[in-house]
Amino acid sequence: MKYPTILTAKRFGSLALCLAALLSLLAVSVSALEPSAVTVELRPSVTILVDGTERTFFDVKGNEVHTIYYNGTHYLPVRAIGELMGKNVNWDGTTKTISLTSPRTAAPTTGTVDSNARDASISVELRPDIRITVDGTLRSFTDAKGNAVHPLLNNGTNYLPVRAIGELMGKTVSWNGQTRTISLTGNDPVVTDADTFGPSDTATPPASGSLIGEEAAKAAALAHAKLTAAQVTFVQCKLDWEDGRQVYEIEFYTANSDEYDYEIDALTGAVVSVDYDAESPVPPAGTNSAYIGTDRAKAIALARVPGAADNNVRKVKLDEDDERWEYEVEIIYNGREYEFEIDALTGDVLKSESEVLD
Repeated sequence: MKYPTILTAKRFGSLALCLAALLSLLAVSVSALEPSAVTVELRPSVTILVDGTERTFFDVKGNEVHTIYYNGTHYLPVRAIGELMGKNVNWDGTTKTISLTSPRTAAPTTGTVDSNARDASISVELRPDIRITVDGTLRSFTDAKGNAVHPLLNNGTNYLPVRAIGELMGKTVSWNGQTRTISLTGNDPVVTDADTFGPSDTATPPASGSLIGEEAAKAAALAHAKLTAAQVTFVQCKLDWEDGRQVYEIEFYTANSDEYDYEIDALTGAVVSVDYDAESPVPPAGTNSAYIGTDRAKAIALARVPGAADNNVRKVKLDEDDERWEYEVEIIYNGREYEFEIDALTGDVLKSESEVLD
């Protein structure tokens, strides 16, 4: 007669463990949606071009709002983008939902340009609890590696990553590091269903489901950059997925250390995105006598990556950022890419980032 009692106790213990595990998961899930303070860089120095036209954004009170840089991504204000898309932007505080709906009935926003704004580090809120709907459809967004990205909230203004903005607008996003310009441009339609193709087409589009191959992808990137294979050194060419389509990720640099990063549509050969970073000019004569030098900058960076050696260093480059000279050091080691910005005078590590390589 004692056996049922023992079994009941065991069942109760198992049930208690399951309940504890469930409550733990729920606690983690709830905490993942909690707002948190993060440090970002306000970047009024960044120019925004939409189909070749420079745009300035204002909030509802007429104050200029600027680009934000966080976790390797630029963010733009949602309300201003909604205006460009011809949609009204509504905020529902009860459900914490931003709704973009057509057609737009509100008047265009105007305001005063803040000519005194300067790049600066500020604190904003990361808001995973805020939802975005477009014409009634709930939208979620990811970065290039498929990780979820969430809105930022700064002084009442909601921001989304520029990549998500491009996705909403149906435009290609590119970044020019030399001019500090973000460009959102519409794509010309690619026609693949035809009996013949005109002389302006450099090649017959591939059949549906047929990839163009790495060499054709490299050729497309070189043609866009107006360079030849003899003028560059390729660092990477790999097939990947981007927004539900296959792309070739291509990276190369020139003898002048100008760097190019391309995403080429694996089916059509079209340029999906491009990131160009030109080597900065040599500092003026007489100003660099106290610089720590590339060898010291490399040693400082390697000290932050235990186990890495000289052959893991991909780049050491002196560059100017915000009127300050710094060394940019890139290290690839043990399946990760590390990036450092090191003050050229003091050797202080100004910024460090790392990410897992595919």
